Amino acid sequence: MKIYTVSELTKAIKDRLESEWPEVWIEGEVSNFKQSQAGHSYFTLKDERSQIRAVLFRGNSGALRFSLQDGLSVLAYGHLSVYELRGEYQIIVDHLEPKGWGALQLAFEQLKKKLEAEGLFDPARKRPLPFLPQKIGIVTSPTGAAIRDMLQILTRRYPTLEILIAPVAVQGREAAAEIAAGIEALNQEELDLIIIGRGGGSLEDLWAFNEEIVARAIYHSRLPVISAVGHETDFTIADFVADLRAPTPSAAAELAVPVKEELQQTILQLQTRLKRGIQAVLEEKRLKLKQWIGFLRDPRRRLEELLLRVDSYQERIRLVFEGRMEVYRETVQRLQAHLKSLGPLAVLERGYAIAIGPKGKALRDSRDVDIDDRVKIQLARGSLETLVKKRDLL
Repeated sequence: MKIYTVSELTKAIKDRLESEWPEVWIEGEVSNFKQSQAGHSYFTLKDERSQIRAVLFRGNSGALRFSLQDGLSVLAYGHLSVYELRGEYQIIVDHLEPKGWGALQLAFEQLKKKLEAEGLFDPARKRPLPFLPQKIGIVTSPTGAAIRDMLQILTRRYPTLEILIAPVAVQGREAAAEIAAGIEALNQEELDLIIIGRGGGSLEDLWAFNEEIVARAIYHSRLPVISAVGHETDFTIADFVADLRAPTPSAAAELAVPVKEELQQTILQLQTRLKRGIQAVLEEKRLKLKQWIGFLRDPRRRLEELLLRVDSYQERIRLVFEGRMEVYRETVQRLQAHLKSLGPLAVLERGYAIAIGPKGKALRDSRDVDIDDRVKIQLARGSLETLVKKRDLL
């Protein structure tokens, strides 16, 4: 019979184990979880009778959507091996998923619990939206249906509103980082509020708005943020952190700005109500005066005095009312003139022009076009088409 050294026997067991168990699923509870500085995860999988050591190397650990922790019941897929230094058999885990939960749903609940404990969802920190925003920013895909719907509603409700778009990917590996960067970039602009969002999709499609980097970007935003992700039944981490959740992107546009014509109508209605109220008070005083006349023994002189006083009061009230109405009228006219001056046509009327590049977008930087590109120059009345012959770079 052959005599083995410890190393030889351990190596033979390892080879046999790896060849006979090249892949295996194991169900168990995580315990003794530790993560090395290199990013590798070490833990034990156990049930009521036995346990086995497990290793999840950094390359596979980075693919986890949820946080590994003690007490979590999981399903582990991998292959069996032996740690020769200690002669311990273990499973090298290639894939890990929570038992009874979807990985994404578990990650959602874990992050939600963490951020809620930190106060990111606290209603006390949520800010009210500005009543009459003049300029807003939107963080979304520049090509999706969401941006088309929002632009259509915003321009219809408030034609002079200025809109700045931060174009980002709304799903995929880089989407969360782009969304967070978009929020930070818009915070450098002179805006009144920010809308972030996208159209509907599966939990995985919407996952970028469940990432911690996006939640913290919303939390640190100096501007109020409206979250409008998916459909009415979709909830994301971004919704809980934002100052206001809109059920859809279209609803976000409606919540962001009032209807300009409705504002003007409200002002007129208030003016009418004020005038009628004053007239009603005057009429009431006249009726009371007539009643008092019957109780006067020498009514004629007293009546004349009272009538003169009433006429004086009436004239004073009329003058005050007309003065107030004139102030309100001038204020409304100034506001209307200011709104008109902010519109794009007013800018063009002052001699400015808009340069539109080959891709149909307004140019802000000479590096956005190449030599011999055709550029459309939009004037207040008509347009010109030019050919780029030279660029001056700032």
